[in-house]
Amino acid sequence: MSDEIPPTVFTLRSNITLPLEDVHEFFESVDLPPEIEDIQIERRNNRLLISSVASDESLSKYTPTAELKAKVYEKRVYEEPPEDRQPYANRAPDEEEEPIPSELVEYARFAGRGDEVLRNTALQYPMFTVLAELALQAEEGKLTAITAVEGELEATRIVEGDDRPATVEVVEEKTESDEAQNGVDWRENEYIK
Repeated sequence: MSDEIPPTVFTLRSNITLPLEDVHEFFESVDLPPEIEDIQIERRNNRLLISSVASDESLSKYTPTAELKAKVYEKRVYEEPPEDRQPYANRAPDEEEEPIPSELVEYARFAGRGDEVLRNTALQYPMFTVLAELALQAEEGKLTAITAVEGELEATRIVEGDDRPATVEVVEEKTESDEAQNGVDWRENEYIK
């Protein structure tokens, strides 16, 4: 048996938002990792579940594979008002205001930490790479993660569709046990006998 550790997702935070139509278009044209044969998209009320289908035949059909979760909501999107439009205060009292054209657009929001966005461990890292590609298409929100690939930690940071530099930094912080050492030493206290 191989001692090689498979790629792993350690931490994940996401709050990316895309129009639902863009999400469907993305999954119609995305190049999936070799471990993922297909993607199944299911909508349950205001939830969008995007499940991976394994290429590996040895993976049991009863093993839950990685799944992306998003909340679906509607948002009214307004067109830009015309430049020649008069401000409300400059209008005649009997002049009616023309409504700004708008439409109701459905959005998918991939928000949360860890398994709130990406659940189930089978195919988790390949599905994370798909989520990272999707985050590059998002105009709103960010995705941050720490992963391990071939024994090396990697940091991912995508902000409003832009891949930004990121590093993993280990910082030593004071803990409660460190603070307890600076407390009162009751055994050697001269006021207590």
